[in-house]
Amino acid sequence: MASACEDIAVSVPLAAPDVNEAEVLAVVRVLTSDRLSLGPELPRFEQAIADRVGRAFAVAVNSGTSGLHLCVKAAGVTEGDEVITTPFSFVASANCILFEQARPVFVDIDPVTYNLDPTRVEGAITRRTKAILPVHVFGCPCRMSDLVEMANRRRLTLIEDACEALGATYNGRPVGSFGQTGVFAFYPNKQITTGEGGVIVTDDREIARLCRSWRNQGRGDNGAWLQHERLGYNYRLSDIQCALGAAQLKRLDQILARRAQIAVLYGELLKDVPEVIPPPSAEPGAEISWFVYVVRLADDFRPEHRDAVLDFLKRRNIGCSNYFAPIHFQPFYQKQFGFKRGDFPITERISERTIALPFFNRITEAEIQRVCMTLREAVSSLRF
Repeated sequence: MASACEDIAVSVPLAAPDVNEAEVLAVVRVLTSDRLSLGPELPRFEQAIADRVGRAFAVAVNSGTSGLHLCVKAAGVTEGDEVITTPFSFVASANCILFEQARPVFVDIDPVTYNLDPTRVEGAITRRTKAILPVHVFGCPCRMSDLVEMANRRRLTLIEDACEALGATYNGRPVGSFGQTGVFAFYPNKQITTGEGGVIVTDDREIARLCRSWRNQGRGDNGAWLQHERLGYNYRLSDIQCALGAAQLKRLDQILARRAQIAVLYGELLKDVPEVIPPPSAEPGAEISWFVYVVRLADDFRPEHRDAVLDFLKRRNIGCSNYFAPIHFQPFYQKQFGFKRGDFPITERISERTIALPFFNRITEAEIQRVCMTLREAVSSLRF
């Protein structure tokens, strides 16, 4: 058995990809072919995603950020428009609105789910509002029934940021299937990975056609290489990445089950630590797709206590992070829009106390036990 010192010397990463032999072989087959990009693996991957999510079309792109940008563009969002979204997310869900010279309008979150609070959205709608962009934070589904009803009633476009939520469902339907468009992402810490990559899903044929053109430098349907029908971007996803994604997608259910098992084990090991609040759980009728395992220190802890816990874990080679730093506190957003402390108090209170713990498919029970033991030590070391 390793000594305590030896155990501390071994790092437990915050996240790690899970690529098996079959997936390596799928990539190798592409590497030894004569088509590394815009080949047959691209439509195969897109069809597999569309089938999984229950949408008519899927358009693979080089990142979730690129996908969100094209969805905002497809919604007709332009300069002077407003898009309602959450301040508690990765910055891309707001940046994609700025890419089209529009303004993100933040609405505070539900303190239980950490998602955009539908009861606050109505009051943020103005004559400039063009769309609502909810984020299924940490893979926990938003309250889509309320958001869909509101978007339909106010004639607003609904764009789902499901980048963290592949496999999650709401009232029996996959997330990503409620909005005009939805986006999934495949960075190495996601449920499945393509290294870098994302995909847009929609039931609108014209939107799918435009997104395929935009991702490929604005080329037309005939694929003529030096004919550009509209302003476009290089947002393509290579066949190498598509082959990896399609192979990983075949075992998505197995991956989701494993991640749920890990979440249960964490919950069991931390249930008697009152200072640590478990991650949000899905609302009735919803099923979470575990992306990360984010706990929160109780409200009587101050932000500096959370930072001390993060430092304690890191000094013992435990990967951890402060998911998420509020978008409205990012320096660029504060400078451009003048956001200040107190603008979104629920987001601020929660984000100041969150701790993302190591969470990946191949984490061992021993590693989880070590993480929980170290977290206990960190919390007990705090002095008020």
